[in-house]
Amino acid sequence: MALETRSSDASIDAMSAIKTGQVLPQLPGNSLEAGEDLDALAPCYIASADGKVYMCNGTAADEAAEVIGFTGKAYKAGATVSLFREGVVAYYADDFSGDDGVAPGDKLYIAATDGRLDTAATTGDSEGVAVALDNHHILIPRASF
Repeated sequence: MALETRSSDASIDAMSAIKTGQVLPQLPGNSLEAGEDLDALAPCYIASADGKVYMCNGTAADEAAEVIGFTGKAYKAGATVSLFREGVVAYYADDFSGDDGVAPGDKLYIAATDGRLDTAATTGDSEGVAVALDNHHILIPRASF
């Protein structure tokens, strides 16, 4: 099990986001709000208790492990959030090969650490939420439910 190192330049590929249209839009009078500071490219869920967006973690098979989407950038608590979903490609790592040799096609899972990805399945994520495309990019193939 290895916690993956996210690049300080982590970002969504704009062309894939445009082509897929897989972003949760902001609705008039009902915007998604960050319930905490959110990291760039963090897998996130919407808490049923307050309807706010929080970073996922895979410590348990519960709400916090149900990925609704990934952030495209970092957000401060209280900010309006956009989440990206299926089919979006993102620059995630400066070099996956330095993190236990992640290879193209390898699955990445919700880590036990908030907002991070791991090379090994966790209690909350046995199926994976992203796939490595090369030494830098991931594909978000699906939401976790």
